[in-house]
Amino acid sequence: MEFRIERSALTEAVSWAARVLPVRSPVPVLGGLLLDTEGGGTDEGGGGTGDGRLRISGLDYEASARIDVEAEVLRPGKVLVMGRRLLDICKVLPDGPMECAGEGSRFTVSGDGARFGLSVLPLDDYPALPALPQVRGAVEAELFAAAVADVAVAAGRDDTLPALTGIRLGLDGDTMTLAATDRYRYAVRTLPWKATAPGESADVIVSARRLTEIARSLGRSGLVSVALDAGSAGFEHAGMRTTVRLLEGRLPRHEKLFTMEGPSVAVVDRARLTEAVKRVSVVADGDSPVQMTFSRADASVTLRAGYEDDVASQRLPAALEGSEELTVAFNPGYLADALASFAGPSLRLLLLGAGQRAMITDESGTGAHRHLLMSVKPQLA
Repeated sequence: MEFRIERSALTEAVSWAARVLPVRSPVPVLGGLLLDTEGGGTDEGGGGTGDGRLRISGLDYEASARIDVEAEVLRPGKVLVMGRRLLDICKVLPDGPMECAGEGSRFTVSGDGARFGLSVLPLDDYPALPALPQVRGAVEAELFAAAVADVAVAAGRDDTLPALTGIRLGLDGDTMTLAATDRYRYAVRTLPWKATAPGESADVIVSARRLTEIARSLGRSGLVSVALDAGSAGFEHAGMRTTVRLLEGRLPRHEKLFTMEGPSVAVVDRARLTEAVKRVSVVADGDSPVQMTFSRADASVTLRAGYEDDVASQRLPAALEGSEELTVAFNPGYLADALASFAGPSLRLLLLGAGQRAMITDESGTGAHRHLLMSVKPQLA
C-alpha cells in the first residue's frame, strides 16, 4: 500500500481511532490500528490520481472506532500497526504532505526530510470490526454532546456497580432521554430526535465514560445516526463510526423520585450562585457541606461553609416562594457539578427541606434538564 495525505488530516484521524485502543491488552493485535486504502492509483506520468480513501479502524473488547478520510492513494492495500506508536509519530511530524507506504514487514511515514519506520502486526490475527447495529434515528450533534455532558456528571465511578457508571439512553417516539445517577444525585435531560420509524423505542445503558468520549468526538454540527441492538450501541457522523458494548442492568426510574409535593421554590442567578459556591467551598474540608439559608423577607440566600473559626459566607439575591425561611445543605462537589451543567441565566431550586430531595432546573421550568440532589443536614457550628 502507498498513499499521500496531509499531516493534520492523518493526525486527526489516527487520534480519533486510537481513543478505543486498550492501554494494556494480553492480545497484542488489539493495540493496533488497521489502515486500509481504496481507490486511487497512478496516472500515465506515474503520479497519484488524487482520488481515494484511507480508512483507519481500532477496537478493544468494549468498543470500536472507524474513520474515513480522503487520501491520494497510489497503491491500495492494508496494514496493521501499533496505534499508540503511530499516534506519537503523528504528533511530531512536520506540517505538510506525508508519504506513507507499507512494504513487507515495515510501514513508513515520511515528509519534509523526516522519516519514521514502524513494524507491522499480523493481519490474519486481527478480529473483524463489529457491524453497526440497526439505525434507529438521528439527533443533532451539538445538542447530543451538550446533553451527554449535562448528565454525565451524575454517573457513578464505582466499577463494582457497573450500571451506575452508565448513562441511560431512552428512546420514545420523537424524544430521547439521557439519565445518570450514583445514588446520591440524579441528572436527566430530554431532547428531540428524529426516529427512523414511528413509535421507535429503546431503553439501554451505555458507559458514561465511553458515551462522553463519543459525543465530544463526533463534531458540533450535522446529524448523528444512533444505532442499537440487544448488545451494543453505535453512532455515525461525517465519516466517523463507533460502537460500544451496552452495560447490563437498569437505572432506578426517576419519575417518582422527581415528583415533589408542595416544594418551596427559590429562583437565583446561576452565574452568581456558581461563583459563590466555589468561593465558600474553599474552607469546606473534605465533603463538609455548603449550607444555604433562603429568606423570603430579605429576598436573599446566604451561603456558609466551614467550622469554628475557619468559615466563609456570602449573601446573594434570591426569590423564595412556599415558605418564609428555609435552610438546606449540600455536598460542595455535587452542588458545583450540578450548577456547572446548566447554561441559562437563572435557576429554579425546588426544595423540601434539610435532609430531603432538592431539584435544580432552569428558570423556564420546561423539565428538559433536571438535576436531583440529596440535601444533607446542616452541621455548621
